[in-house]
Amino acid sequence: MNVYLLLFLEFFKIGLFAVGGGPATLPYLMELTEHYDWFTMADLSNMVAVSQSTPGPLGLNMATFAGYQAGGLWGGIDATLGLVLPSIIVITLIAKFMKDFSERTIVKSAFYGIRPAVTAVIAVAVIGLFQMALITGNTSQYPVAVGPLVLSILIFGLLQIKKLRNMHPVFWFIGAAAIGILLKF
Repeated sequence: MNVYLLLFLEFFKIGLFAVGGGPATLPYLMELTEHYDWFTMADLSNMVAVSQSTPGPLGLNMATFAGYQAGGLWGGIDATLGLVLPSIIVITLIAKFMKDFSERTIVKSAFYGIRPAVTAVIAVAVIGLFQMALITGNTSQYPVAVGPLVLSILIFGLLQIKKLRNMHPVFWFIGAAAIGILLKF
């Protein structure tokens, strides 16, 4: 199959079924690493970090990156269009029928039922991020990357303080990057 068609179809599928935003795309993106050589789990882990500190959602950044890896500039454009087209179609349809659509009991019930599924998909993504960031795979010494784990716990604890929670996320990313550089994580 043509690489451009394959990119478009794979990312169209992700765009259609990744309900819940960027984090919900992670399980699909992880699956792509098993089937194609467009990007590795290490690339995905790095893109998650980069995507959190750059404009644009994670799925969009990964679609562009994977498409570029697989097919150059046109591959990046193709995969990106594949990812966003389902949203454009769905939003256009919803906007057209919004008044009737949003008040129907079946629609309200469907969205209420979707929430737990979205929560589960995002939880899987969080666990995957945890594994990518903190599990070393080196069972001979420590199976967990101790420095990053301690840093994660520290930042999580600091974010429980209301005054610190209001700090811009870029502060936390720059601080964590600086600590990673200093301590050579």
